[in-house]
Amino acid sequence: MVRQGTSGKSGSKPKGTAGRQAGRPPLKAVYRRRRLFVGLVLLLIVSVALGGFAAVSGAMRASEQASSTDRNGPDGQAAQATPSVTPSIPATPTCDQGLVTVSASTDKGAYAAGENPLLTLKVTNGGKVACEVNLGTSQMEYTVTSGSDRIFSSVDCQAESGDLVKTLEPGQSETANFPWQRNRTVPGCGAVSAKPGAGGAYYMFVARLGTKSSSKAVFQLN
Repeated sequence: MVRQGTSGKSGSKPKGTAGRQAGRPPLKAVYRRRRLFVGLVLLLIVSVALGGFAAVSGAMRASEQASSTDRNGPDGQAAQATPSVTPSIPATPTCDQGLVTVSASTDKGAYAAGENPLLTLKVTNGGKVACEVNLGTSQMEYTVTSGSDRIFSSVDCQAESGDLVKTLEPGQSETANFPWQRNRTVPGCGAVSAKPGAGGAYYMFVARLGTKSSSKAVFQLN
C-alpha cells in the first residue's frame, strides 16, 4: 500500500549540499586556518630578523666598547702614550790638569866644595782619572837663583828639545834629574866667566813643566 504525498523515492539529498563532500569542514574555517598559519610564519620570520639584527647590533656595540677600552685606560680615561725614556749614560770622567802638580827637590841639602847638586823635577797626577802629560825636554826648565840674581837656567844653552807624552795614572809620579855643574848661564848661552858663590851661600831651585812651576827648593853650596 502506497502512502500519498511521497515521491516514491527514498534517500534524496537535502538542498544546498550539492558538490560538498560529507565530513569536510566549511571553506571559511579552512581559509581562516591558512591565514593564521601564514601570519604565524611571517611573525616568526620578522622575529628572527629582528633578533638577528639585535644580535648584530649587540656585537657591534661590544666591539666598539672593546676598542674604546683598548684606546682608554681600564678606568675609562684616555690612555696617554708613555714617553720612552732613554737611559742616561754617565759621562766619561776627564783628566783635571789642575790636579797635575810639579815639585822640585835636590839630592842633598848642602854640598861640599866641588860637589855638584842633582836637581830633580817631579810631576804627579793627584786626580782620580788618568792624565796625559807632556814630559818632554821641550816643557822642562830647571832654574837656580840666589835672591834676585838669576844664576842658571837649563834652557839657556839647551841644544835640542822634544816632546814625550806619557799617561799618568791616578797617584802616579814621574821624575827627571838634571846634574847642575855649578855654572852660570845667560839667555842665548853667551859666555859667562863668573862662578856662583860658595862658602855656605844658599840657592833656590825651581822646576817648571809647561805652564806649571814648583815651589822653591833651598840648598847650600860650600
